[in-house]
Amino acid sequence: MGVEATLDEYGYVMGRIPANVPGEHPAIGFIAHVDTAPDASGENVKPQIIKNYDGSAIELKGVPGLKLDPVAFPELLAHKGETIITTDGTTLLGADDKAGVAEIMNAVQYIMEHPEFKHGPVRIGFTPDEEIGRGVVKFDVARFGADYGYTMDGGEVGELEFENFNAASAKIHVQGCNVHPGYAKGKMKNAILIGQEFGAMLPVMARPEYTEGYEGFFHLISFKGSVEEADFTYIIRDHDRAKFEARKEMMQKVADFVNSKYGEGTVTLVLKDQYYNMREQVEPHYHIIEKAVKAMEMAGIKAKIQPIRGGTDGANLSFRGLPCPNIFAGGLNFHGKFEWVPLESIEKASQVVLNIITLFA
Repeated sequence: MGVEATLDEYGYVMGRIPANVPGEHPAIGFIAHVDTAPDASGENVKPQIIKNYDGSAIELKGVPGLKLDPVAFPELLAHKGETIITTDGTTLLGADDKAGVAEIMNAVQYIMEHPEFKHGPVRIGFTPDEEIGRGVVKFDVARFGADYGYTMDGGEVGELEFENFNAASAKIHVQGCNVHPGYAKGKMKNAILIGQEFGAMLPVMARPEYTEGYEGFFHLISFKGSVEEADFTYIIRDHDRAKFEARKEMMQKVADFVNSKYGEGTVTLVLKDQYYNMREQVEPHYHIIEKAVKAMEMAGIKAKIQPIRGGTDGANLSFRGLPCPNIFAGGLNFHGKFEWVPLESIEKASQVVLNIITLFA
């Protein structure tokens, strides 16, 4: 396309388009990730394209009997008459975040083919490893050279997010004591049961399946082991930093209690912060949110500002000096075989990219 671009040793692609208008203008970056979720296979994706969707159930033809049904997914009905892209039921679709890649590249193509389109300096970034929380670990913010950024990585049309969870992981190792069960009285410590006891001391209603909005949670994501020893992992999430710190303290208190009950060293807890709420970094630059809202209005879209119940590359970038809210990419049901995206939503997101560039110029 004629854009200066680089691919570095870590898999980051960066492109830069110089301004074509006089004067000083901030450099605006648009970022998407090229990896797909490990929750379902992203290999050999066979998309289905349904034109002029009529509101009925869509058969995912790779798996007999599997359907994308508006009874289960009523949001489909908001896209009647549109072109719907789905999986065939054997893989995820990868709209998270290939839709973001497509939207940015479509905007880039428009800029390069329309020299009359006025713009300041534009930066493009594509990252790996976002889905495992390491998307910008090696991202060179200085080399990228943007003053403000936007990730194209959200869901339904109109979503605009500049608040996300504070996030930590908790890895717990339980050292039990296995003896012959016939002679175990007063001697055996069953690591599996101690692990269950640990989990039972965390509040039940603070699990993901019972929370929404700004509510945080403790989420058990893996558990494996035997009577002798067991390992399990939690993720801890909360939008409020004070509540986030309190959740980590609760986890530590549970570990301390278990050790006091069964003996020091029974439980080893390793807490590790993963990312923080970008709001404190983005809010001082609220004009970038206002421009995104205006860019959506220019495309006939009403912005829906809401908290992310997750994290983005933009959260970590915001704490590294690049304020970076998140804009819708249009896909729904991410991370599984029921993933789908309307073509019209991709087109609208791409128009929002161009509108933001226009507003900054």
